Amino acid sequence: MFELFEHKADIGVRGIGETKEGAFAECAKALFEIMCDTKKVIPSQKTEIIVSSNKLDELLVEFLNELLYLKDTERMLFSKFEIKIKKVGKKFGLEGIAFGEKIDAKRHELKTEAKAASYSQLLVEKNKNGKWTAQCIVDV
Repeated sequence: MFELFEHKADIGVRGIGETKEGAFAECAKALFEIMCDTKKVIPSQKTEIIVSSNKLDELLVEFLNELLYLKDTERMLFSKFEIKIKKVGKKFGLEGIAFGEKIDAKRHELKTEAKAASYSQLLVEKNKNGKWTAQCIVDV
């Protein structure tokens, strides 16, 4: 499950999942939902994602910004994500696949342009119900 939440000038994205990987994937879906109707994005092409960070919450920002980089450089939209997060030594690493397709202006109704994931309201945590939440503010 993902949510968008209000922020003064930007948009918050929040992913909720049974695992931290699930929460990251849902947060990524929320990011792309800002920009398009993700239900219209066919997950026909695979793109490999590899990022790392010293902190788990900062890994979320690295992941989302890598997706935005791929959107801009490869002209891709994504709607499905398979992710594995590991701690190697003192670093967290994320390896995964983003599934999507090239932007097609005729089929994809493009909405708000997302510029970057920020550290504002950054949170990655397991709550008392055992579910994971991953969230941050996205500059638009």
